[in-house]
Amino acid sequence: MFRINENYLKLPGSYLFSTVGKKARAFMEANPDKKVIRLGIGDVTLPLSKSVITALHSAVDEMGDAKTFKGYAPDLGYEFLRSAIRQEYASRGADIAIDEIFISDGAKSDCGNIGDIFADDVKIAVCDPVYPVYVDTNAMSGRTGDYDQASGRWSRVIYMPCVAENNFSPSLPSEVPDVIYLCFPNNPTGSAITKDELQKWVDYANEKKALIIYDAAYEAYISEENVPHSIYECDGAYTCAIEMRSFSKNAGFTGTRLGFTVIPKALKAGDVALNSLWARRHGTKFNGAPYIIQKAGEAVYSAEGKKEVKEMVGFYMNNARIIREGLVSAGYTVSGGVNAPYIWLKTPGNMSSWEFFDYLLEKANVIGTPGSGFGPSGEGYFRLTAFGTLENTVEAIERIKKM
Repeated sequence: MFRINENYLKLPGSYLFSTVGKKARAFMEANPDKKVIRLGIGDVTLPLSKSVITALHSAVDEMGDAKTFKGYAPDLGYEFLRSAIRQEYASRGADIAIDEIFISDGAKSDCGNIGDIFADDVKIAVCDPVYPVYVDTNAMSGRTGDYDQASGRWSRVIYMPCVAENNFSPSLPSEVPDVIYLCFPNNPTGSAITKDELQKWVDYANEKKALIIYDAAYEAYISEENVPHSIYECDGAYTCAIEMRSFSKNAGFTGTRLGFTVIPKALKAGDVALNSLWARRHGTKFNGAPYIIQKAGEAVYSAEGKKEVKEMVGFYMNNARIIREGLVSAGYTVSGGVNAPYIWLKTPGNMSSWEFFDYLLEKANVIGTPGSGFGPSGEGYFRLTAFGTLENTVEAIERIKKM
């Protein structure tokens, strides 16, 4: 008789955003006359930019001609895209080699799959609250121990609280982890980290021989000068950090799927280079992002593409400003919305995160994301995204202000 991976049975309920979706659908089916505005899941609403669409059309035409048709992509991704990414890193002073860049179908996939190259008993440290994929995928591999329903904690996870008292930025853990997950600008709190602060993490990781998984999916939203766009802007990061990037939130690729991971060849576990391990895993389990999508990704780094990305980011950050200012004027305590498209708010009247979710949906017909779904320190908080249309964003905030 076949057996299952029993670690899956330890997972609490369904994936956070699946639960949000189910509750939203139930409300809309029961209230078909209500206009529900979604500011919960971080999906974009602007269409792909002109340069990206042009590249897609051109690549599709190539695929229709035997002379230019492409089959399987190279293991690491096409050189034209990796070269463009390398040049982008170089513009910020980071010396990344082409064979240190691995093209994928998105940062979420890489965040979940990276655990394949780690031992089953490594101990992870995560910001709390945090993007659920980090913890859930390690739980699926049996690294997180047992789950306590009452506290919302896993027994073998080192939680690094990100709360108002520390400006939603984690402190160095007293218990030494093997792998540290950092996400800046942060999802869900919208907080950012200065270069000096990030350097402390790099120094700590090198000293303790720990590994940092750095999720930089929202780096395009950084607006402040002292906030690094890459961990490789810090001295010593090549020997302790893996960085992941996404095309979803900066260029609108949520429906076309593209991302990449950088693993420096200097990064080793003892004498073993993680770059070669990930290359082996990548070549075995992944057949590459489609050629047409990689050509679209290359267009993002063109002069026109960069201009279009800046305009997209500006649009969403204007939404973030509207949400932030509207909530503040209504008396809410908020953070985020400056270097990230997320606004993190304290729930009113000591409501739990899910109580406020229900209250907001019922009274304002607006969907957000309960903070407790991101970890125990997220209880009593709530996340709104700036990825809606301008019209819906304005209307949603007006509804919330009238509650």
